[in-house]
Amino acid sequence: MDALKWLGIFVFLGICSKASALQVSVFSVTTKSAILRWARFSGASSYRITVAPKSSSNNQIAFATFGPNTVLGSVNSLSANVMYIFTLEALNSFQDALSSVSVESSTAPNVMDAIQTVKTKDSGTLMASFNLETGATDYIIRIQTTNGFFREDTVSSTPAEIKNLKPYTEYMLSIMSANSGGRSQPSLPLTAKTVLPPPQLLASSPSNDSIIVSWEAVANAVQYTLSIHHFGTNTSVKHNTTGTNLTISGLDAASLYAIEGFAWDLEGREGEGSLIINQTTRSPSPRCANVSMVMNNGVTGLSVSWELNQEVYGSIQYHVMSDQNLTCYSTSNSCTLLPILCGEVHTIRVTASNDAGLSLPSSPVVFTTFPCPPEPSALLESTGGSCTLTWRTVPHADSYLAFINKGDGAEETCNTTGNNCTYRCECGYTYLMSVSALNQAGSGPRGQILNHTTLPCCPEEVLVSAVSTDTLEITWTASRGAQLYETRAADGSEVILCNDTAPLCALSDLSCDSAYSVLVAPCSEISGCNRGCEAHAKNTAPCMPTNLMLNVKNSSRVGVSWTANNTGAIYTVSALGDNAEHTCTTSGNSCDITDLPCGSMYEISVRATGPFGQSLPSYSDSLETEPCCPVNLTVDQVTQAVTNVSWSHAKGAHSFIASLTSTRGHARCHTRDPHCLMGCITCGTNYTVTVEAFSYSGRGSNCSYRGFSSSACCPSGVRLYGLTGSSLRVYWRAAGSRHSYVAEMVGSGSGGGSSNNYTCTASSGESSCDVGSIRCGDVYDVVVAPLTREGTRVQFCPVKQFSVACSGSNVGAVIYRGKRSVD
Repeated sequence: MDALKWLGIFVFLGICSKASALQVSVFSVTTKSAILRWARFSGASSYRITVAPKSSSNNQIAFATFGPNTVLGSVNSLSANVMYIFTLEALNSFQDALSSVSVESSTAPNVMDAIQTVKTKDSGTLMASFNLETGATDYIIRIQTTNGFFREDTVSSTPAEIKNLKPYTEYMLSIMSANSGGRSQPSLPLTAKTVLPPPQLLASSPSNDSIIVSWEAVANAVQYTLSIHHFGTNTSVKHNTTGTNLTISGLDAASLYAIEGFAWDLEGREGEGSLIINQTTRSPSPRCANVSMVMNNGVTGLSVSWELNQEVYGSIQYHVMSDQNLTCYSTSNSCTLLPILCGEVHTIRVTASNDAGLSLPSSPVVFTTFPCPPEPSALLESTGGSCTLTWRTVPHADSYLAFINKGDGAEETCNTTGNNCTYRCECGYTYLMSVSALNQAGSGPRGQILNHTTLPCCPEEVLVSAVSTDTLEITWTASRGAQLYETRAADGSEVILCNDTAPLCALSDLSCDSAYSVLVAPCSEISGCNRGCEAHAKNTAPCMPTNLMLNVKNSSRVGVSWTANNTGAIYTVSALGDNAEHTCTTSGNSCDITDLPCGSMYEISVRATGPFGQSLPSYSDSLETEPCCPVNLTVDQVTQAVTNVSWSHAKGAHSFIASLTSTRGHARCHTRDPHCLMGCITCGTNYTVTVEAFSYSGRGSNCSYRGFSSSACCPSGVRLYGLTGSSLRVYWRAAGSRHSYVAEMVGSGSGGGSSNNYTCTASSGESSCDVGSIRCGDVYDVVVAPLTREGTRVQFCPVKQFSVACSGSNVGAVIYRGKRSVD
């Protein structure tokens, strides 16, 4: 049927297509036939296939003819397993060959005998045995079921393994031989059935002598067989059951057993065996032998040991438990419970664990730990140098051991069944005290350390000295146990404190002129201060005088007064300045300082001196004495109305007022310079000369000097008149009749020759003088000035200029040309 289907398909394809060249191929072969396939050839009216053995190609044994629209045709009556040459010819309507082509192919081997035997290998595999066929290169086994399952497996030899089958299923098996040409027809079928699948075993050990095995039910199974084998022995036992679990008892503890099983079907066939599983029985209960206390890295614990069972399989882990929530694990014969506390009662059990689980616990062992440390409750220190330590009793204690460690390294112990110990204690030491309790388990840890420091020892070599009027310096040698020193100074109305770690202290801001009681109390942060030490008396220096007042009595004397209230003090007033000191001393509250020089600056203060030292000097007050008068004074007249007054240095003077006073008026100037120009001076007048010198603070000295007379006044109306010959008359209007005058004429020298300077003098009361032998034709500067008492000409009179013309060889006209400045 399959071949006819393909033939119809290829006939249809041949109708629908045309081949350009004749082509042929072997579509399939069987033992006695072959099917060829070709493409249509243009012009062909029919096709013919001829067959000849390859070994005798001229001996045609069969042929077949097909119509023009056929492209798939078969040739029958062939022999099995023979190599043939197949020739295809395209024929025209006259049966002439248009084209031909050949192809070679072997026929399939002969049909095989049915499969001889089939055995089950497991629930999904069958082993088939068959006879080999000559000419076959491999074999095809066809597997089918009544439910429509179909599969073909290619195998190369016998017996053949057929895998991936369903358990407990019936199959029909047939076999075909095959070579390069094709396959034979299938043999007669053989029926075979697979066996039941293996049960999936699970095992556990509920105790140290039993194992429970369970599994899911296997479909179609009517019974199960389990086999258990004890490793290390030749013992093997089988057990049958119809259930799905089995408890196997009477086994050895901590032993390994191998278990496997299979199911039986209704036909009594043994199913596939399960995988072998291993199961260990639980360990026997340990036997606790000893419990003792140990130290592990500074932590106290309980060492628990037990006996080992040597006839066990595999590793066993031991679990030690205490009812105080402590556990430990070990694979050896001992384990340590950490940490344990004092005063505990432990109930201890040990269990063993292996792959099967936990064993039953061992018999309990009860153990009481060392007692807890007592807590010191009080320390009483007596005045006699002894101390008593007390503590609270603790449970499970048989006795107590007290430890007293002194700060210098000495240690003292006290063993008692009571709750207190008495020992000697000294000042300035720190004592560390602790108590431990003892019982049969041993000595418990020391309790909390009680730290007690006795009062520090009193300092020695205390020295109190005054370093200033309000400060006492106290020094002493350091005392044992003192961390801090409290120095206290009391005078009945106040207390001054000083705290320091050094063995010295300065008490400042003390009341002056007071008696103090000084106490140095050594202190520590823990024990406090020892205020039972000896006190020392010390007086402070007198108080500083206040309210200093100065009363200037004259230029060299000042009165000084102050306020003071010191007991038995002498007061010294000091005026310090100009590298000199002036003093006065009194027991009262005022005194005078005398002989103070002019022009000096002094700082004045007062100090009190008593039997216990000196006070601070009072606040000072400044004093300036009157400035000194200048030693020398000079008055120079610059012009007729201006005078220059100058003077020498005056000590202490900062500024000056110079005055010229007369009945006709006065002149005055204020300056810091040692000279002064004063205008508005009246000529020919006697003046009184005074200079006032002032200090920085405004203190002044009035200095008078000899009188000053201003120069005579310059004449006015100076004229030149020509006389007969070569003479000229100089005329002026005199300012007074008491002065003599001199007239000077200075020519310009334009005429050349000898000098043309001329002078004439007029006696007191006269107002003209004559000059002879005048050279005419020149310009003359003419000055008429009064003469001083010393006979010198006043230098500041004005100059007038005249031109003297010639009239022949004599003086001609005189022309006034105006004034000119004095050179």
